[in-house]
Amino acid sequence: MITIQSLVKSYNNVEIVHIDSLTINTHDCFGLVGNNGAGKTTLFRLILDLIKADNGSIVSFDQPVAGNDAWKKYTSSFLDESSLIPFLTPEEYFSFVGKVYGIYPADIQQRLAIFESMFNGEVLDQNKLIRDLSTGNKRKIGIAASLIIQPKVLLLDEPFANLDPSSQIKLVNILKNISSQKNTTILISSHDLSHITTVCNRIGLIEKGRIIKDIATTDDTLRELRQYFGA
Repeated sequence: MITIQSLVKSYNNVEIVHIDSLTINTHDCFGLVGNNGAGKTTLFRLILDLIKADNGSIVSFDQPVAGNDAWKKYTSSFLDESSLIPFLTPEEYFSFVGKVYGIYPADIQQRLAIFESMFNGEVLDQNKLIRDLSTGNKRKIGIAASLIIQPKVLLLDEPFANLDPSSQIKLVNILKNISSQKNTTILISSHDLSHITTVCNRIGLIEKGRIIKDIATTDDTLRELRQYFGA
């Protein structure tokens, strides 16, 4: 469970995030949707303690996030390609992640198997460095690396961006399967309303840093969101 209380982050006296109270329950798949500049990425960076809040608290499974490393052992994320190591091959990068989290090489190979179809023969065994791959394939590597550690908490920022339609659908199925197993609390931000409502059981609508709606996903949620955004 992740609990957020009285969370405020401002830049140049402009509030980017202001959340009075938000609880993301254990095993929720929580989707965050909003226009550019709504505060989605800033909120994720606060949850990952990458930036310091001006006020408030974030607690992850009874562990305060700020100034504490205990939650990092069970938390994984992919926000953007800057977190990758460009001068490694994908295989070397997955091996590096495995060593950090104490995963045996054989287990890494086994856990990567679910991505074989999504990789589409363009990621592994290509003798290419990560920096030489397409943006979409870099994103696939980052998402796969975040999942091979089998985290208790997973954050993905715009996971469907830069992926071709086939890869998007395959990723939707992977995330739905992980969510259905109820072993991982997942937070996803995305502009793709169709995919995020398919994957997530809750949707948080964020505007000017505030969660203005917290919706339990139903068959009508996609239509409701499209109406809100004027689609």
